[in-house]
Amino acid sequence: MPRPHGFTYEQHTGGTIRISHHGRPATTLNGPRAAQFLAEVETSDPQLVIARWTGNYKRGNERTARNHPRNRR
Repeated sequence: MPRPHGFTYEQHTGGTIRISHHGRPATTLNGPRAAQFLAEVETSDPQLVIARWTGNYKRGNERTARNHPRNRR
């Protein structure tokens, strides 16, 4: 499974964190969730953490499903 990439996050005033994927907004975190996110990003691989927090990560079956005859058009 390929490693996630293209995720960025910006910390704004008031503790708000905005997460983007390839420049497109993915989610916004506020309050205690934002603090928990920052603590987790600092201790492990940021790309994996952000992918998990946004729910936007590959599960390994996308290529198989895309190539299935039912999905070809």
